[in-house]
Amino acid sequence: MFESTVGLRLLDRTTRKLALTSYGEAYLAQVSRLVDEAQRTFDDMMAVAKGPSGFLKIAAPPDFWVLRHLSGVITEFSALHEHIHVHVDLKPAPVDLVGDNYDLAVAIEEPRETSLIVRKVAEVENGIFGSPAYLAERGAPMTPFDLEKHQVILPMQGTSATWTLKRGSESVAITVGGPLSCNSLSLARRFAVAGQGLTRANVINVDNDLSTARLERVLPDWNLPATPVYFVTTSRLLPAKARSFIDFATKRLAAVLANASGDSRRGGVRMAGRSVERASLP
Repeated sequence: MFESTVGLRLLDRTTRKLALTSYGEAYLAQVSRLVDEAQRTFDDMMAVAKGPSGFLKIAAPPDFWVLRHLSGVITEFSALHEHIHVHVDLKPAPVDLVGDNYDLAVAIEEPRETSLIVRKVAEVENGIFGSPAYLAERGAPMTPFDLEKHQVILPMQGTSATWTLKRGSESVAITVGGPLSCNSLSLARRFAVAGQGLTRANVINVDNDLSTARLERVLPDWNLPATPVYFVTTSRLLPAKARSFIDFATKRLAAVLANASGDSRRGGVRMAGRSVERASLP
């Protein structure tokens, strides 16, 4: 009846499935925005009456800094918003925000989907680390080119990788590799502590290893690209519960990470400026 009224076919029908036509997709996108705006208006009214409320589902990477620092930020937020139930899933990237019904995700890689809304919260400094035993046996690299002679544990699948190191205006691209690789920064760190080679790591993830002399930083004057920390959502039209968390965590998470790591020279977190250009949260 609706198709007859508007004079357009919105669905392609077969005996096996239904599929949206281009008109149907356009109509769905438009009415979805209207529904989202209506839901946001309702949430805003409820938030004025009793504060943000509801079930807030967050996806985050299973990294050490998340367990140690993001957990504290969520604890503070939860104490301030008794009507919001926060659920956190530790999931490696990529995360299906729509399919798994997440309100937002914390990411350390910028998502490939251009439709997602991305806000950079901070940048975590990276360094190169090895155990005292390994460095005593193989010698500490004195220049970036010395890394080509070392065993390097790669936190990714593959036998080699290209690292770009910078010092002031100098930039050097080095091919590194070794007999060990894995898909976990935490596991790569453990291999390094066990003396299996050098690895790159977020400085904030190895601060305990540095203070207890399980690891030493090599080539401290040379910088690897920093790891960005993002908040990712599927829409700018966020319910009050998600907006409240993003506003709170954007300030607290960057401050907590920077505090935990000390100044940027020692190894830490640079506060991010404006959102990335592609799409940004308000």
